[in-house]
Amino acid sequence: MPVGLFAAAVIPVMYGTATVLQAVGSRRLAPTPVDARLLLRLLRSVPYLAGLAMDGVGFVASLLALRSLPLFLVQSAVASSIGVTALVARLWLGTRLGGAQRLALVGVGVGLVLLAVSAEAEGGQPLSLAGQWLVLALSLLVAGLSALAARAPGGRPASVLAVAAGLGFSGVAIAARALDLSSPWWPALRQPLLWSLAVGGVVAITCYAAALQRGVVTVVAAVSLAVETIVPAVVGWAVLGDRARPGFLPVAVAGLLLSLGGAVALARYAEPEALPIAP
Repeated sequence: MPVGLFAAAVIPVMYGTATVLQAVGSRRLAPTPVDARLLLRLLRSVPYLAGLAMDGVGFVASLLALRSLPLFLVQSAVASSIGVTALVARLWLGTRLGGAQRLALVGVGVGLVLLAVSAEAEGGQPLSLAGQWLVLALSLLVAGLSALAARAPGGRPASVLAVAAGLGFSGVAIAARALDLSSPWWPALRQPLLWSLAVGGVVAITCYAAALQRGVVTVVAAVSLAVETIVPAVVGWAVLGDRARPGFLPVAVAGLLLSLGGAVALARYAEPEALPIAP
């Protein structure tokens, strides 16, 4: 439990700072189709690479946390990264947070404490083989639909891509929670969930970068974080056996609402619109 909680505390620091760096890197590029070429171009951007490295640390921390903590706690920690993003943008831009924003930060912090107190530490229940294939199939479906949405004329592709990114991150979280890594580890290579981690990760990273190019970071961050918090929490509770400690369900619900509500309220203060984007 202490290792899981420490890992959960690292997640928002890494992801929150990475969002600002990735926004700077992605906006140095002209909008392009959502495909491998976008990733190749992004990998030549130093700010984006730095953000991606921090995302990698955050991802490893989330994997460690998910081995013993329920999805509703770990994904709420991910959502709280928007508060770190707001603080980093504030330091970078020299702006100030108003009273409402400070209150939202307090709400995020209190919500995470409530979730940590109420969470029951245990491993996730394994998914059936059919369930594993379903997670992988849904990840591939999201990839295909997001590529079509990015090419569709008119509409609101940024919002659609933000939802796709949230679903991609959701698939990664669900797969990581349910993945069986018992000794020996090599049979895990045959599990569809392991491939879901890879597919979901690529979908999420690509769609998030494309959404940042096309839309306001406020909307992209809020939509993506809401999806990747709520969807895994529901799946974890309904399918993977995630539970609050006996008698602590109201505390867990209050914590989830506080942390998610505070994250959404802070979204516009994570907006690095004025960050320098020239090479």
